[in-house]
Amino acid sequence: MRRVISVLICTLLMGAAVIAQKRFVMLDKVVAVVGNSSISYSDMRQAAKMILEQRRSEGYTSDRSAESEALEELLAQKLLYNQALLDSVEINQADVVQRVEQQVQSMIDYEGSIAALEKKSYMAIYHIRDLLRRQIEEQTYAQTMQHTIVSKTKVVPGEVERFYNSIDKDSLPIVAEQYMYAQITMFPRNIKEAKLRTRERLIEMRERIVTGKTRFATLARMYSLDGSAIQGGELEPAPLSGFVKPFADALAELKPGQVSEVVESEFGFHLIQLIDKKGQLYHCRHILLRPTYTVDEIIAPMRDLDSLVNLIKKDSLSFEEAARKHSDDRHSKQNGGVVTNHDLLERYSAYDAKLTATKFLKEDFGAMGGKSIDDYNAISRLKEGEISAPFRSSDMVGNELVKVVKLLKVIPAHNASLDEDYLRLEQMALRRKQDIEFKEWLNKKIASMYIYIAPEFRNLEFENKNWVKYSK
Repeated sequence: MRRVISVLICTLLMGAAVIAQKRFVMLDKVVAVVGNSSISYSDMRQAAKMILEQRRSEGYTSDRSAESEALEELLAQKLLYNQALLDSVEINQADVVQRVEQQVQSMIDYEGSIAALEKKSYMAIYHIRDLLRRQIEEQTYAQTMQHTIVSKTKVVPGEVERFYNSIDKDSLPIVAEQYMYAQITMFPRNIKEAKLRTRERLIEMRERIVTGKTRFATLARMYSLDGSAIQGGELEPAPLSGFVKPFADALAELKPGQVSEVVESEFGFHLIQLIDKKGQLYHCRHILLRPTYTVDEIIAPMRDLDSLVNLIKKDSLSFEEAARKHSDDRHSKQNGGVVTNHDLLERYSAYDAKLTATKFLKEDFGAMGGKSIDDYNAISRLKEGEISAPFRSSDMVGNELVKVVKLLKVIPAHNASLDEDYLRLEQMALRRKQDIEFKEWLNKKIASMYIYIAPEFRNLEFENKNWVKYSK
């Protein structure tokens, strides 16, 4: 499927414009009902608007109306969501909370203040947050359900080759320009002292909390680096599996109202307070801090890297050897500094040697792609074989570091080939196979689940004609 549910993901996160419509919900016409969920006319219109904007930005047109595409995707999401509830599918509630807070903060930043957002949305901030939580939660259930349906689908090399040969050579997908690069990274050498300072700050905060001098939520709002800071560090109730292990281990030991000792995780250092526990759901708040460094502390590793680069340029040391001996990045140092996607695969528990990638598109740099935009800004100025000057950056979880990068190769845009782009072609073949299996599953569920579409919308251009069960 070209874009299963993806437009809806954008639609539900449009911010104040979407939320403002919700105050008219009592007057909003119901377009369709799937299971126990309804689709309103305003939801469909907003989804259609997003589809049109996406078409314009990507420069393509469609024979189908945007309204037809929007309603079909909304129907699919509602069906997946209802089936997820029936199948007791579990989602990561902590991730939902984080996404909600990121979106709320983006909306506040755009409007300029909480008061401005509330005025434009005709809603209190807690109502906005609750609406977004329900929307994102539904979307997450649908995504998880769809992943469950196709997760066991595999392709073998023969299927990839047959898929490639089935494509008209004039219609082969074009792979955009790609980059291969290597890096040497260094954390500030006094990271232990910086961590100790961070611990001491949290210990002092804990003392203020347990002695009653300051409320936990107040300190969270003032100092926490997590998106939950805006609501006093409070997270949505979630099972222990929804938290990283050190956090979960500490949380499991707390009684309601208790505050943990300082906990270190991959994200930084936390103070955790258990609010209450109902069944397997833990309701808590936390404060997150990360080590910070002075200018002098950052300059030291930059000087070290600058010296290494000078040795490399004088041929006294190869880049590969320098990376193996001096880089702090455990993923790339063993490869002579060559950057892969292993960190991203590991982060999402999806590591598989077959998925290893060393070629990166421009779109792979940034929050969604896993590689730092700082890397792209550096390599985009280099010629093949050149090494950048040291620059400040951060890892995937926000820890500050310094690095240099070497541009190994630029692969021009080209038609996909089995030799150069096997992994991408394998993913395309897999997606097509998953698409077929998903459509088969969808047809069965459409037949068995209650689905009603209002008469005036039954003549829309649905790709799957089975959606319309009632002709009158």
